[in-house]
Amino acid sequence: MQVTDYQNRAKKNTRIAYLEGWVSFGVNLFLFALKLWAGMVTGSVAIVADAWHTLSDSLSSVVVIFGARVSAKPPDDEHPFGHGRAELIASVLIAALLGFVAYEFIAESIKKISEHVATDFGTIAIVVTIISIIVKEGLAQYAFGAARKTNYSSLRADGWHHRTDAISSVIILVGIFLGKYFWWIDGVMGILVAVMILWAGYTILKQAISRLLGEAPHPDLVHHLTASADKITTLDLRIHHIHLHEYGDHKELTFHVKLPPKMTVEEAHDLIEKVENQIWDDLGMAATIHMEPRPQ
Repeated sequence: MQVTDYQNRAKKNTRIAYLEGWVSFGVNLFLFALKLWAGMVTGSVAIVADAWHTLSDSLSSVVVIFGARVSAKPPDDEHPFGHGRAELIASVLIAALLGFVAYEFIAESIKKISEHVATDFGTIAIVVTIISIIVKEGLAQYAFGAARKTNYSSLRADGWHHRTDAISSVIILVGIFLGKYFWWIDGVMGILVAVMILWAGYTILKQAISRLLGEAPHPDLVHHLTASADKITTLDLRIHHIHLHEYGDHKELTFHVKLPPKMTVEEAHDLIEKVENQIWDDLGMAATIHMEPRPQ
């Protein structure tokens, strides 16, 4: 039953991630073409940088799709806990992509400032930038919603990728209206956009690596485990030494409990098995419980 439940949940989450990935990919390709055209017409390095930022969103969506596909693969002999951490690796790849994009735009913006190149913005830049802000924030909300349903960090990373693109477009819009007063505004906006991209990449990378290395269980987990155990027994199991191992949709939980010393092995086994099943029903975690005798 546990395996079936896990597989059903994995399939559902994969469908959600696939849909988000493909929608993002298609919309971002359209926005990339629109922004690149506007940037070339106006000669704005900031708008061109924003266009390539949008294209990197398309590539990150491909990574999301790939990560979801691999994560959905069932356990095998070489990967007995499944392939769920593939989506964390996908998040690392997205962060690396953001870092590369940020570096390129900082270099290009510094070059434009050093050469004293001014940009003549027009109505085209304003309209395209406003469209970008609205669409990208819509994609961000969509990705965050999908992340809440699946708990996929790669979807959350994709959402922040969309959000930084929307914010960078806001910065560019402000700069467009200030462009006629400051010749250097386009280069400075390019640097600001690049810094935002770099920060988003750092945040995504930090969260993904933290989960890959393993994080301490949240304090609320002890409360939930105790609540599940209380449904089975009136004994105070004194739950402690909790370890949580996350593999995407599949979570392995181990912890220790204390039982009366005179309880038989059969009684203890039956009790612990019921507690493990209750934890699966309540929390969707596969628990392995170590038994210790309670001091007299």
